[in-house]
Amino acid sequence: MDSRLPREVEVSRPTVNDIAREAGVSLATVDRVMNARPGVREKTARRVNEAIERLGYVRDVAAANLARRRAYRLAFVLPDSRTAFMTALRTAIEHAAAVAAHDRTRAEILTVPAFDSTAYARLLDGLPQEGFDGVALMAPETPQVRDAIRRLGEAGLAVVAFVSDQPQAARDRFVGIDNIAAGRTAGMLLGRFVRRADAIVLVVAGSMMSRDHMERRLGFDRVVLERFPGFRVLPSLEGRDDSESLARLLSAALDAQPRIDAVYSLGAGQRGLIETLRRRDPQRRLTVVAHELTPATRGALEDGTIDAVITQDVGHMARSALRVLRAKIDAMPIDPGQEQIRIEILLRENLPPPG
Repeated sequence: MDSRLPREVEVSRPTVNDIAREAGVSLATVDRVMNARPGVREKTARRVNEAIERLGYVRDVAAANLARRRAYRLAFVLPDSRTAFMTALRTAIEHAAAVAAHDRTRAEILTVPAFDSTAYARLLDGLPQEGFDGVALMAPETPQVRDAIRRLGEAGLAVVAFVSDQPQAARDRFVGIDNIAAGRTAGMLLGRFVRRADAIVLVVAGSMMSRDHMERRLGFDRVVLERFPGFRVLPSLEGRDDSESLARLLSAALDAQPRIDAVYSLGAGQRGLIETLRRRDPQRRLTVVAHELTPATRGALEDGTIDAVITQDVGHMARSALRVLRAKIDAMPIDPGQEQIRIEILLRENLPPPG
């Protein structure tokens, strides 16, 4: 009796030649269908795709790109704001881009005057002619920007809304936290921390033109209405991402309404907020919830000026945007769990090490 184990049968993976034979078409036709190029009748393209599915063909995009010397050129279009959050975001993008460069991906940061929709649209319209394959943009949600995003899609570019969503536009995906949920989280934290049922709450923002700030305010208001109906939430102060402007507005609001019990900062201009609170509230009477971990908010958490910070991992966001753009360009699936940006809550007691 032969005790030797039977030799394993090696099953070869299907190739493009197998697809062409199965569909009854040429290799050139298979290539056009797989790369979404024109010149193939709908009936023929359907036959090729059905052959791909029957054979279980899985395209090796990396190998195909390497053979064609395929490279990717991606843009991150950001406001030219110099807030600490934007500085951290740009640094995270630069780090992610340096790693992606080893995989034939070139990512560039392009800046636009903050809140200038016309400038955004003009820059976006020029990207196809400059050879870009995809763009991640953080922009105000306006008709001009929405139309420019549609034109990018028509030109074949992958488009990701970044940090602040563009749900009414033809973008491929949003990379960022659920800002309504973030606002609800802030409302629950502040409501639990404040010690009086009839608290007066001041909300400060960069601009309510920014969808992320608008959604945070919406989520916050919903929770206050549902869970803390005795609270009175004042209209938002808009500092336009400028710390000095926000400091002046906040000082005037505190003068006009001395019984303010809490402050919710939607983000941007945090340095002006913190300096004003330290000067005007030395006994730490106010309850304060803010967004984004920066050197300023870290110090304010440590000395008790701020009670809680809701933040997001900017490194994860930058890497996710690059992965999503690459996948969209290659018509490949993404892993939704890997690309979900999570809301983090930081207190003085769980601050991560700096750096």
